[in-house]
Amino acid sequence: MSRLLGSLFLLMICSAALAETGVAFVHGTGKQTDALNDYWKSEFVNSVKLGLPNSQNHTVINCDFEQYMWDNRAAGCLAQQLLDFINARGITDLVVITHSNGGNVMRWILSNPTWDARYPAIIDKIRWVNALAPSSLGTPLADAVVDGNIFEQALGWLLGYANDAVRMQQVNSMAFYNAEWLLGTAGRPTLPRGFWNVVGTDVETNPLDGDSYCGGYDLNLGLEITQAWLDSCSDGFLECSSQNGAGQLWFFDTSRTAGGEPLSHNQSRRQCFGLDTILRNDL
Repeated sequence: MSRLLGSLFLLMICSAALAETGVAFVHGTGKQTDALNDYWKSEFVNSVKLGLPNSQNHTVINCDFEQYMWDNRAAGCLAQQLLDFINARGITDLVVITHSNGGNVMRWILSNPTWDARYPAIIDKIRWVNALAPSSLGTPLADAVVDGNIFEQALGWLLGYANDAVRMQQVNSMAFYNAEWLLGTAGRPTLPRGFWNVVGTDVETNPLDGDSYCGGYDLNLGLEITQAWLDSCSDGFLECSSQNGAGQLWFFDTSRTAGGEPLSHNQSRRQCFGLDTILRNDL
């Protein structure tokens, strides 16, 4: 028995050594053509990818996430770009890093393997998904935008106007999709791969505190304003309950960030308070 266990252990070590690890960055709501510079920023991606044995094994997704998650311009585009990356680089161990609505599109693929012939090959290669502030249960701010009240103009910079992705992220809409189409929420079957949440708990905009400027003071200020319409535990766009509504909790921001700093919804896709280092070490 000891010889068998030893052989299995050696096999596991060899398999890990032979794995070709890659990382994919999946943006949130928006129609992206240069997500590296317009959504993530190159310094964030360049820092995270240093955790790879081969830093060339990374890809930044550019898709139209203004659509419903199942739309071919959203999930279909994401599937094709992931599959192209997997095949081109020979990836056998894929970590996916998503932000906000990107988590919903990724969860659609994980939840519906028979929807598209490309999905099973992608799921097979995924180690896990690191979901940064995912909008798993939607947000009341999406309801406000769709209803066309004062938020429609005020939140244009954050959500975009009443496109299909915003309609999808209404609270009641996400409750329906979670109950009927998506896995990983309470009372539903688990997802086939780990879906690990990083939850942003607050927004800080003290003009005398340099931490408030990380990611852009003006964006953080806007998120602090919108936070007034959310639970006290929120990142200015999503309530904590939504961010941790599917999959498993990885950590609340202040438990792991440098100085115990909270991450606003904008900062959770930036090189703020050591988030990039945490993600790098996870690879």
